[in-house]
Amino acid sequence: MLVDSHCHLDLIKNTNPETIVAAAQANGVGHFLNVGLDLDHLPNLLAIAKRIDSVSTSVGIHPNNTDKITVDIETLVKKADNKNVVAIGETGLDYFRLSGAATQQQQQFRTHIRAAKEIDKPLIIHCREAAADTIRILKEEQATEGVMHCFVEDWDIAQQAMELGFYISFSGIVTFKNAKILQDVAKKIPLERMLVETDSPYLAPVPHRGKDNQPAYVKHVAEFIAELREEPFATIEQVTTENFSRLFKVQNLF
Repeated sequence: MLVDSHCHLDLIKNTNPETIVAAAQANGVGHFLNVGLDLDHLPNLLAIAKRIDSVSTSVGIHPNNTDKITVDIETLVKKADNKNVVAIGETGLDYFRLSGAATQQQQQFRTHIRAAKEIDKPLIIHCREAAADTIRILKEEQATEGVMHCFVEDWDIAQQAMELGFYISFSGIVTFKNAKILQDVAKKIPLERMLVETDSPYLAPVPHRGKDNQPAYVKHVAEFIAELREEPFATIEQVTTENFSRLFKVQNLF
């Protein structure tokens, strides 16, 4: 079975999480990490995880939301005190639409890192046009456990992240024709550091590019990487599931 290590089930339009999960399970996807973007929607994420055994969730504020929302370590720790919460995030830095100083994003990123360390849960890192600062802050805060979600950087950044103990997660972007630098990373990365994801409803892989994404499509990501590396699909399937289980401490996936 495969795991979709990063999705947003509550944002997929015109259907319910149970239907989405059933469609993915029919396509060989057995577990789903439904990732938090803010605290307002957290009760819904927790309710989904409680209803569906194959869904885990996380607690965090997306960096694009930190200009409107601030959170302290105590609040994150308290919100994450739930058996279905397996990570802190997504958090990180996003300078793509940044119009002013990055101070608030960086401060909130540090808050998430410190909360994760306090409760021994991995981080889910969002990084867009902010690789140098992301790596610098992770080093300064001595973060050692988590995943660089929807990775789009080059091999040098991948190496620096892995040296800190982080996993690298590939989304549908790796299947795009113009993603040659990312494909090079997918070829080189040690199998024991690889995860796959959809980030659904965003970034649908080829052959569904341009459509709404869904967890069932994570199979296309894994198949593409297997072909790229000239590895059996079953190998990618097994190691990415084992890696997910190890990182997020989710048992009984086989």
